[in-house]
Amino acid sequence: MTADHNDIPATALGWHREGRGVALAWVIETWGSAPRPVGSLLAINEDGEMAGSVSGGCVEGAVVVEALEALEDGRPRLLDYGVSDDEAFAVGLACGGRIRVLVEPLSGAAGATALPAALLARLVEARAARRPVAYSVDTETWERGLTGPEEFPERFRADRSGFEEARFLAIQNPPLRMIVVGAVHIAQPLVAMARLAGYDPLIVDPREAFGSAARFPGEKILHDWPDAALKAAGIDARTAIVTLTHDPKLDDPALQAALQSPAFYIGSLGSTRTHAKRVARLREGGFDEQAIGRIHAPVGLDIGARSPAEIAVSILAEITQRLRGK
Repeated sequence: MTADHNDIPATALGWHREGRGVALAWVIETWGSAPRPVGSLLAINEDGEMAGSVSGGCVEGAVVVEALEALEDGRPRLLDYGVSDDEAFAVGLACGGRIRVLVEPLSGAAGATALPAALLARLVEARAARRPVAYSVDTETWERGLTGPEEFPERFRADRSGFEEARFLAIQNPPLRMIVVGAVHIAQPLVAMARLAGYDPLIVDPREAFGSAARFPGEKILHDWPDAALKAAGIDARTAIVTLTHDPKLDDPALQAALQSPAFYIGSLGSTRTHAKRVARLREGGFDEQAIGRIHAPVGLDIGARSPAEIAVSILAEITQRLRGK
């Protein structure tokens, strides 16, 4: 069983292309303290291998049985499960709840009530290209398709899968990214925390002594000038950008590139006085008040942080606040 929830659709498609029977199980509704949120996905192949989860272990066994039966008859099914208090406690919850699961066999044949493999391939392609997309299935007619954020902007912004009348929408946003400009001491805990929170971090610093593999083992580091690096990175609406260098020669080009992008968060380290000077420079560079107002500075929530790790906590908290619209 794999725990990498980002690659489940691709894993399922890979199994199918190997000639193995595959079924997908989506959490489509929850009540009470459900172990996994709506939109969670579990893929099962004919050999009983699994990728992902729908309950953290409470009902996976029952879902696998239903999935194998779905592979036999080629029909989707809607399942309801109650999670008892004892089962919930075993997976780290204080109390139980209920979940509703949609199980869909994958099929290469057209016209069946099963999920068409060609549609799953389009979903995997969109995810690989970092295009936000929602998988849509009508649980009454079994009509399926893909839709974009223009139809359900709030669901995409909040990563909120769920029902629109009889249609279940599984929001498939691109993975979150965080670009950290300045491989300084605060960047070290920030990058580690960002990865734990589900971000794919990128460190940008032309100073190789700072942005070294020894200081950031296993992380992607670009030694290009920040504006060139950000342009090459292809910033989208799932990207947070944080500048930490305190050096206008590095921070300013990064901020100028960030302000011309759809990044959902832009933050910059420095005191109120430092930021006032930064604002003046950006005004001289042609940026208006609305654009400059996108910059969170001094960066991070005001929690009295002092150490690098505490400052990193405050930055990640502010990014989360911005992402979730709180």
